[in-house]
Amino acid sequence: MTESSAPLITNEAVVLGILLVILALVFHTSSSTKQLWVRFYKVIPSLLLCYFLPALLNTFNIISGEASQLYFVASRFFLPASLILLTLSIDFKSLSMLGSKAVIMFFAGTVGVMFGGPLALFAVGSLFPDVLYTGDDEVWKGLATISGSWIGGGANQAAMLEVFGASKEAFGQMIAVDVLVANVWMGFLLYFSQKPEKIDKLLGADSRPIKELEERLEGLQAGKRMMPTVTSTMVLLGVAFGFTGLSHFLSDIIAPYFAENFPELETYSITSGFFWLVIIATTAGLALSFTKARDLEGYGASRFGSVFLYFLVATIGMSMDLGAVLDNPKLFLVGAFWITFHILIMLIVARIIRAPFFYVAVGSQANIGGAASAPIVAVAFNRYLAPVGVLLAVLGYAVGTYGAYMCGLMLQYVWNLLA
Repeated sequence: MTESSAPLITNEAVVLGILLVILALVFHTSSSTKQLWVRFYKVIPSLLLCYFLPALLNTFNIISGEASQLYFVASRFFLPASLILLTLSIDFKSLSMLGSKAVIMFFAGTVGVMFGGPLALFAVGSLFPDVLYTGDDEVWKGLATISGSWIGGGANQAAMLEVFGASKEAFGQMIAVDVLVANVWMGFLLYFSQKPEKIDKLLGADSRPIKELEERLEGLQAGKRMMPTVTSTMVLLGVAFGFTGLSHFLSDIIAPYFAENFPELETYSITSGFFWLVIIATTAGLALSFTKARDLEGYGASRFGSVFLYFLVATIGMSMDLGAVLDNPKLFLVGAFWITFHILIMLIVARIIRAPFFYVAVGSQANIGGAASAPIVAVAFNRYLAPVGVLLAVLGYAVGTYGAYMCGLMLQYVWNLLA
């Protein structure tokens, strides 16, 4: 980097402080009850600000993601720890209480995302070949990050960013597509949540089980939160970073083995150390959910996981150039086709199994919106149904890495057909 291009602030401690202050301000204002902020965050999602405020500083060369090591630290240490903490709390017993229709609708949404992306790329790419590239980058790499977001959440999205190697400029465009398309669809879900009977009638569904579910879940979360102590916090961090260390140790063995003996698998990222890092971390979190480690949720496992995730989000943001966000507006058309396929799959499956619209809405949002918005959609139906959104969204964290990876491979195959 030349002297003239050096950012205004290069001290890593100062950059770290700036990022954490930004996150603190975003979360403080987004939880405010003042009408100004309430109206503001109805239009601008808080997650978007966590990306774009650091990106704004990078765009004007105040800080530089390229010159900083914070993204490396966040992606290699905090991301796997976040995956572990967000998946160890999954309660398969509670999920079974939801009944098969809730889980079926969730996976219908997952399938819709996995296959909708490649089909959307094929449809739009066939009509507009210029959509196949975002700058010098192959567009499928960026679209794979959307699949991570739309099946799991931010942690899975960041994992796909590293696994498939999309540029930060391409990633900035994908964030814009992700946020716009996902929030338009969420608006529809919130609107129709106030008149579910009409949709239930079209689907031929019986909504009585939902009423019974409300009664069963009314006190489900009562008493689960415990006062954190220094001991419990140390145990929680020990589990998170202990298994993160184990994931690094195993990935350092497995990835070189495949690279040396099966180099042709590089196309599928099997030789990537980061691929094995996120796979092992996610699998470790799922395995821990069958042990007493699941009780760490009572001491704030998912809260710590979310903190790690949002710090990662901020470090990704400070590597983005906002000037590149709208370089390829046809990407929004890809996103529109993609979400439409997801919706059609969900409605068809709901009609076949006669699932209530509640399961359609929450199953879809547990994929597309994740833990941040699935409970919001659930509460729009009834305030006692929030745990349904939480449980299904956590299931999304669990399958997001695997589903998004397979979607990424299909996107790559389609891109190779068209390019």
